[in-house]
Amino acid sequence: MADHVRVRFAPSPTGEPHVGNIRTAIFDWLMARGAGGAFIIRIEDTDQARKVEGTVEAIYGAMKWLGLDWDEGPDVGGAYGPYVQSERLPMYREVADRLVAKRKAYRCTCSPERLEQVRKDQMERKQPPMYDRRCRSLSAADREAESAKGGPQVVRFAMPMEGVSTVNDLIRGEVSFENRLVDDFVMLKSDGFPTYHLANVVDDRHMKITHVLRAEEWLPSTPRHLQLYAALGWEPPRFAHLPIILAPDRSKLSKRHGATSVMEYRALGYLPQALLNFLTLLGWSLDDKTEILSPQELIRQFSLERVTKSAAIFNIEKLNWMNGVYIRGLPAEGLADALLDFWSAYPPEELPRVPQRDLLLKIVPLIQERLKTLKEAAGMIPFFMADPAPYGKDELIQKKTDDATTKQALERSLAALAPLGAFDAATLEGALRPLADQLGIKAGQLLGTLRVATTGLQVAPPLFQTMEVLGKDRVLRDIRRAMAKLEG
Repeated sequence: MADHVRVRFAPSPTGEPHVGNIRTAIFDWLMARGAGGAFIIRIEDTDQARKVEGTVEAIYGAMKWLGLDWDEGPDVGGAYGPYVQSERLPMYREVADRLVAKRKAYRCTCSPERLEQVRKDQMERKQPPMYDRRCRSLSAADREAESAKGGPQVVRFAMPMEGVSTVNDLIRGEVSFENRLVDDFVMLKSDGFPTYHLANVVDDRHMKITHVLRAEEWLPSTPRHLQLYAALGWEPPRFAHLPIILAPDRSKLSKRHGATSVMEYRALGYLPQALLNFLTLLGWSLDDKTEILSPQELIRQFSLERVTKSAAIFNIEKLNWMNGVYIRGLPAEGLADALLDFWSAYPPEELPRVPQRDLLLKIVPLIQERLKTLKEAAGMIPFFMADPAPYGKDELIQKKTDDATTKQALERSLAALAPLGAFDAATLEGALRPLADQLGIKAGQLLGTLRVATTGLQVAPPLFQTMEVLGKDRVLRDIRRAMAKLEG
């Protein structure tokens, strides 16, 4: 086995990259980078019936977006390829034949109908459903006769009938399984493709994998893999079974709880560094208070010793909070570029057109504090590129005011603003705040009317800064239009 850490992320191309799978990839990546080891991608496509075109590219895209790089894989090569399982079939068949020759495995000709009947009978007797090992006990002559019938054959591993298999899991400690309760599982299917159990053992050995990080749902399969390693005379890697990710109601995370694909979160406007930080904290923590960690800090601090055994809860409110923290931490240029990149990939319906970068740099400081996602930005700024959002006459009239007061507020505002030479936020505030006292109304009432007049919105970015960006001509025009609307 290799002296330095070698870990692999081995997704199946059966759908969009799920947050649970990508969380495993993140842990692999952090472990490899922190130890100065190698991070390998391997595509496990032996289940050809479930393969979905385009998902390998989606997996690569999700990982690159999150900032994860890899040292070996189908797209970058390496010394232990090929890194796609369907290109390694002769290797699996050779190992299966070797185990059959050593009587550690056997060929099984049981039909699907017979297997279903065995399962049904066992369940009726309240026994755990498992293969009854019929073909394991056949004589050589009977086995040859069965093979001569020409039906489909699989290769099953002959699990030991006694003893225990024990794994010293790096997260869960020592876990033991009684061998007699483990099925004689299928290693090689009738189509010549291996099952996960055979393929991952052979590949991990060939690729010199030192540590296998995977979901806790694979823990019950570990005795199968340990016995396969033993039958082949190979040293197994170290295993770490990661806690499952659950929804807030502690059910399995699924579509009914919201997005489950990493790329969906990208489309919803989450920053990659925020999602990386958030997913890392699903089952791992530095301490009981630190929440925000950069990728460099995560690499430096990550260790399996701090991974929990208990399930992790996917809390979307926490992700929203964390994404907002990251957005507020960006310089204006960084947020402007992030928004332009986001709108390029996901054109916003709310905007008549995407603002030029120089205009966006003026807008960003006005909305940055209020953003939780990039997606929210488009709905806050369309009035900067077009007329104010449509509004009704009644929206101009604030609480505890009337038509006459509102009309006077607009007229006096127009008179105060028209002569101004400078049109910056400080000058605007100096001109308008005293006006409220002169009108005998609260500043909030005056500014509320002007906000609707210039943006069409009840809630908008800070008014004086917004008016500065809109410019004098636009603001005066909008106030005149509001006066005309008020007069009907």
